[in-house]
Amino acid sequence: MDTIESSFLRLKKYCEEECFRGWDPFDGLNSRIFQGLPLRNSRLARLVWIQLFKKSPVNFRKLALVPKDYNNKGLGLFLLGYCNLYKIEQKEEYLNKINFLALKLIENKNSKFAGACWGYNFDWQARAFFQPKNYPTVVATNFIANALLNAYEITQNEVYKTTACSAAEFVYSDLNRTTDDDGDFCFSYSPLDNTQIFNASLLGSQLLARVYSMDKNEVYKEAALKSVRYCCKRQQENGAWAYGTLPFHQWIDNFHTGYNLVCLADFANYTDIESFNVNIEKGFTYYISTFFTDNGESKYYNNKLYPIDIHAPAQLVITLSKLSKFKENLNLVSNVLSWTVKNMQHSDGYFYYQYKPRYLCRIPYIRWAQAWMFYALSEYKKLNKTNKNGL
Repeated sequence: MDTIESSFLRLKKYCEEECFRGWDPFDGLNSRIFQGLPLRNSRLARLVWIQLFKKSPVNFRKLALVPKDYNNKGLGLFLLGYCNLYKIEQKEEYLNKINFLALKLIENKNSKFAGACWGYNFDWQARAFFQPKNYPTVVATNFIANALLNAYEITQNEVYKTTACSAAEFVYSDLNRTTDDDGDFCFSYSPLDNTQIFNASLLGSQLLARVYSMDKNEVYKEAALKSVRYCCKRQQENGAWAYGTLPFHQWIDNFHTGYNLVCLADFANYTDIESFNVNIEKGFTYYISTFFTDNGESKYYNNKLYPIDIHAPAQLVITLSKLSKFKENLNLVSNVLSWTVKNMQHSDGYFYYQYKPRYLCRIPYIRWAQAWMFYALSEYKKLNKTNKNGL
């Protein structure tokens, strides 16, 4: 516990000194050099350029003139973390950070859709579609809206609540839907695409369910239920989910499985619908028995260890917390976090991106690594305090 506490304090110091700005694995297209090239409009060139920056162990961003910047999802994760810290100890320092981050997120919201929504601070070329800078996604919007609702619970600032609740209308009205023969459907990742990505659809369901628990809008509850049914029908017999339905989305990975479980648990809590508990238990058994080694390493995929990605140990803490399984798995999470701190944290406090067989990618990504570990370690601190108090 002392090692993890020390780790968190070093991480907190680093993030605050960086003012929560940094680079991202997918921000290569922010390069001022690339934006000056004719190839900037080529799908293939964008895809290759992004992958070059994402997969290289050497950080070319300064050379390519990629600036450090705020990432909205990263800010949302930091906000979730400071809300946890305030619940542990009501310090003015934490309250000031909560208000700073919440107001920055409200300032950065996209106001061109049915409700508040957020995207990333870079153009992003995926295999399936192109996502322009600041164009909203359900993933970013979910984490930010939930963070604002947590901030509202602490501050009682109605602007935080109103903004967050309006994000449910973005999910309901602006995301595309793929409907099956039963009338159930999958929300798209963004208003631009029609992909069927299970964690994205479930994140939409989770937000609708949380807002339903506050305003009792039955339309949101019904839409969330149909999305949950769609995704649960496509859960594999062993409890796993592929990433999505497209032929090149058939991998099964650690942290997206965690996303799915957290969303299903929240859906049940917010709607009192317990009919998917068997899916949660089956999925959790698969998750906890598949993705972590006895040495404390976090596997990326179900069938291979590497790369060990910093997102995976962070998500473990959140998954155990949301499923109320932290205490019974305390040895596992302590083992995983201890390995992660020992092998993937720099002496300056920041966490590395990925641990691979032949090299360690030490680039200090602000959203992917620092924000996720900040949120996870704050959750770990909160849960440990709860356990010590016997609650």
